[in-house]
Amino acid sequence: MASLQFSIFNFQYAIAGWGLIVLLSACNGVMDGIYDEAPKPAEGEIYVDATSWTEWHYIQLPVTSYQLPATSPNDQTTNSPISTYDIPTTPTAEFDADGTGIYNYWYDVFGEGISKREFRSSYPTERQPEPESWDIAVHRNNVRTNGGAVYQTSLTDINSVGTSAMYATLPFVEDEWSETDVWAVNTQMVQGLIGNQRIKINTELGKWLTMEIPPMPPRFNYNGNVFILRLKDGTYAALRLKNYKTPSNLNCGLTIEYKYPL
Repeated sequence: MASLQFSIFNFQYAIAGWGLIVLLSACNGVMDGIYDEAPKPAEGEIYVDATSWTEWHYIQLPVTSYQLPATSPNDQTTNSPISTYDIPTTPTAEFDADGTGIYNYWYDVFGEGISKREFRSSYPTERQPEPESWDIAVHRNNVRTNGGAVYQTSLTDINSVGTSAMYATLPFVEDEWSETDVWAVNTQMVQGLIGNQRIKINTELGKWLTMEIPPMPPRFNYNGNVFILRLKDGTYAALRLKNYKTPSNLNCGLTIEYKYPL
């Protein structure tokens, strides 16, 4: 009987591990061996391959010309609207005043879902590197602004947004600190443990693509509404996520419609 119970335990553990591998591959293409050639966006669009767990991609508005992003992180292409930087994961001596680092949480992936989580440990890292000038940054289904704020409209046609004066008095949402949403380290994922980057993100703009677990593999919920971005210089842009699939149908290949300035 003990041998039978041990075998059942091993089988359940293997199934759980396989499910987590599926979760891992759902957003970064592990196991599929497919090379994604970035599509050439139409005018008024930009494409970002945000499938990686370990990179932030920074976008500067206005996008006056389109070039492919650098082929490796931290090696930038001159005049490219996209700059890619690695998420720091190497431990440093101590936390800074903002608590910059990696925060490890256990998620109840095969039970109540990722809304149920428990803090386990943390360690300090260097601050997230970024280019000198940028307006929004994306990491999988996470979004940041550079001192900006966001308002979600009910519009689905970016050409119907009108002028900035229409939005000046509306309740915009600024970035806020998170240590549970930017999944960056997956080395202990089989145990349900995920290392999160502590960083400010914009939860309002992040509504354009949300991830739901359960089910497994994850379900991505797409919001096709237009979002208004108020930049830190007081100008306004309209943003809409047109598609979230790569050419080989992986999640987190973001095609973003934009209009700037309003």
